Amino acid sequence: MLTCSDCGREYADDAAAPWRCECGGALDYADQPLPDADHPPEHLDRDRGLWAFEPFLDTERAVTLGEGWTPVVDAPAWDTDFKLESVFPTGSFKDRGAALTVSRAAELGVDRVLEDSSGNAGLAIATYAARAGIDAEIYVPAEAKPGKLRAIERTGADVVRVEGTRGDVTDACVEAVERGEGWYASHAWNPAFFRGTATFALELAAQRDWEVPDAVVTPLGHGTLFLGAYRGFRALRAAGWTDGMPRLLGAQATGAAPVADALGGGAPDNAPSNTAADGIQIREPARLDGILAAIAETDGDAVAVGPEATEREHDRLARAGFHVEPTCATATAALADYRERGVLAPEDDVVVALTGTGLKG
Repeated sequence: MLTCSDCGREYADDAAAPWRCECGGALDYADQPLPDADHPPEHLDRDRGLWAFEPFLDTERAVTLGEGWTPVVDAPAWDTDFKLESVFPTGSFKDRGAALTVSRAAELGVDRVLEDSSGNAGLAIATYAARAGIDAEIYVPAEAKPGKLRAIERTGADVVRVEGTRGDVTDACVEAVERGEGWYASHAWNPAFFRGTATFALELAAQRDWEVPDAVVTPLGHGTLFLGAYRGFRALRAAGWTDGMPRLLGAQATGAAPVADALGGGAPDNAPSNTAADGIQIREPARLDGILAAIAETDGDAVAVGPEATEREHDRLARAGFHVEPTCATATAALADYRERGVLAPEDDVVVALTGTGLKG
């Protein structure tokens, strides 16, 4: 069963379900599955990838490329740990959501999926659709990075370039969905995608012997990873496998920072737009209310990061051996900002998500 986060309407969870509620709200699964045992297992079968956490997923393992269990490594120069989401099959954390979403599409007998994306989510959906033998059509900004577009095209997906803003890309894709041209495998709207990104939290807790960190810092656009992490940590606590919730701290890009603006952490109106962080250029997140609620519940925050700080941190990451896309550098820049402002104390145990590879430029 699917339920609306705004008005509470319910819909059957089948191929005919709408991509959002008739009131305009986002749909989510009515219930979060939890394991029977009130304690974590001594051993998890990592060869099963994300499906090592099957009791939390409630989705058949239909489509997989061995995704999951990205490493957690120490980063002394930042006095933190990095979780390297950049080493997934398609080079970003979006594979978590794509694996669950395309598996759900396969369960429902869907033969064509549509997605709109600036690059990473589009490549993830196109790749897993190719793995499943499902046709894919990906709507992208006309000015998207050529490397990302070529990668999507090589999967055999149809690529539709859309002139205008990132919102125009979404509008064009939604129009095609509403014309009946395919099933909306959206990283912003499809609830299966968030069930997939919740495995970030499940893995991180397992890798830390079921101790959650004091805080987690992630880039924040549509909130795909941010909200997924929140839901994963919340499910672990509900299952009794962990005791607490980390503070969730977001890194947005100046010029596209609606969450930071709502919290008073945005940049001045005359601040330059941080277009280098193309992965989080989202001015109207589909689940803004949910993001704000997650921040409120975890005593979290969001800050806008400018282009200079992003460029500086991107170079610094590369010199330390972390070859990631510029969007990742907003997270380490935000980490410094949070510490400077006292949001994070020097002794806080913090994990930063490095979300995408630098090999798609």
